[in-house]
Amino acid sequence: MTAKIAYDDIEVGAELPAQTFPVTRATLVQYAGASGDFNPIHWNEKFAKEVGLPDVIAHGMFTMAEAIRVVTDWTGDPGAVVEYGVRFTKPVVVPNDDQGATIEVTGKVAAKLDDNTVRVDLTAMSEGKKVLGMSRAVVRLA
Repeated sequence: MTAKIAYDDIEVGAELPAQTFPVTRATLVQYAGASGDFNPIHWNEKFAKEVGLPDVIAHGMFTMAEAIRVVTDWTGDPGAVVEYGVRFTKPVVVPNDDQGATIEVTGKVAAKLDDNTVRVDLTAMSEGKKVLGMSRAVVRLA
């Protein structure tokens, strides 16, 4: 499978479709089971507060994975992602209610590189705060 987007059709500044991802405590428990990361800051409110957090927080790798979905949905091929990295700047706080939290992700083509690749810069926000910094992916297009 290859990316559905053609390199020649993309211009620097092109925006990817924005997405919003809901996060509940149940989501975090499911992710813990899949990842093996059962750190209590991700499910135990009392423990999270005892160590100085405002509440339970989402796993950093979960947040990172949700953000890259904007790119993989855009390309239609997760294998098109050649490189991906972020800095964790703020935690996604997940209250114990029916709403939980949301992660809003936008992306923009920041540069056209060699070999049909582009650099996509992502912005991930939760509660009006940037939760990932330097979130960048290099993607190989058709």
